Amino acid sequence: MSFPRYPKYKPSGVEWLGPVPEHWRVLPIKRLVAVPITDGPHETPQFVDEGIPFVSAEAVSSGRIDFSKVRACISEEDNARYSLKYAPRLHDIYMVKSGATTGITAIVEDRTDFNIWSPLAVIRCDGDAVPHFVLNFMRSRNFLEAITLNWSFGTQQNIGMGVIENLACTLPPLDEQTRIAAFLDRETAKIDELVAEQRRLMELLKEKRQAVISQAVTKGLNPHTPMKPSGIEWLGDVPEHWEIRRLKFLCDIQTGDKDTENAVEDGRYPFFVRSQTVERINSMTFDCEAVLTAGDGVGVGKVFHYHNGPFDFHQRVYMMNNFREVTGPFLFHFLRENFHKVALEGGAKSTVDSLRRPVFTNFSVCVPPKAEQEAIVTEVEHEAAKFDALSTEAQRAIDLLQERRTAIISAAVTGQIDVRPVSESKSQRGTVALA
Repeated sequence: MSFPRYPKYKPSGVEWLGPVPEHWRVLPIKRLVAVPITDGPHETPQFVDEGIPFVSAEAVSSGRIDFSKVRACISEEDNARYSLKYAPRLHDIYMVKSGATTGITAIVEDRTDFNIWSPLAVIRCDGDAVPHFVLNFMRSRNFLEAITLNWSFGTQQNIGMGVIENLACTLPPLDEQTRIAAFLDRETAKIDELVAEQRRLMELLKEKRQAVISQAVTKGLNPHTPMKPSGIEWLGDVPEHWEIRRLKFLCDIQTGDKDTENAVEDGRYPFFVRSQTVERINSMTFDCEAVLTAGDGVGVGKVFHYHNGPFDFHQRVYMMNNFREVTGPFLFHFLRENFHKVALEGGAKSTVDSLRRPVFTNFSVCVPPKAEQEAIVTEVEHEAAKFDALSTEAQRAIDLLQERRTAIISAAVTGQIDVRPVSESKSQRGTVALA
């Protein structure tokens, strides 16, 4: 899609902004606000189970406040006290000013009663600035580059309110700001719907992938094989010639004895961590074929690792090795697709995020003949590769759409394209194509 350019440009005087349309102004943010930039309280309140949502950085994303990600509430009394410094108002803009998401912005879209914490800076526009235009400017590549150039590091990246207020912002005439904001609302909504479609496709692919693999490791590859009751409710019928064994009889099971203090960026060996991430380490205790899973944390029962070679693992990770009757790859696929059914629903967790060892070690596993296990592994890995390729394509489409979204926002709010009605742009020279 091509858009016309404005007829004349002038230097903005700001290196990271570049030239802007001749009739636009460029002002520091402090000249666009109705009140000085402020933030939330610099104290930790007494949190309550029910009360006023207390919004912090994790709830700010994609231009909106996600109240489902608010981690805590405060009392009416604390809210009243904090509101003496700042009380949210419709169309206030928030920018994360510290932490991993520094620079991310959101706007208040309704009159929900809430308050904010100190990691958020508040920009309240005056009558010369359209809040949704300013929000989009603050989401442009140019402004985010300025944030990166100006933030500082302590224990984490951060940017002061004194720095924010002096960052430049374009200011077209008021009616033009309104038109640009409306144009971006329409265009980004279209892109967001396409992204949502691709994400729905990825979810469907994930569900189909799981179903295909689960079917193979619990029912086999031959749909005409005679079946028998397994005696296990979640497992149902299994091939007549398969055995059912307790996990503890199929392998050795142990936990690690190290923490992550020795993790390094260029470590030679993988280090399996209870968060289901893999770090690097320069020492190793084991050199074998193994299946590993977290003993606690958010990954309990959901994701297993298969590894063959030197490695080490965290003290709260379970390692299975020295396989008997089953191959490591077959056990890996079986557990990955089936253990969560017990871990999440059948009482395998002793607390919210801790795996009960007796339930784990006594978990029932289907055991086909070795040759059949190998055939099943070959088939499921072939099928998984096909689903993974389709998911990769969907993710690539999402990345391209999001790149286009950023490009069109950046071009519109910096005046590199003219999004006013075409009838008003006939005399303009040159166009810009946004792929």
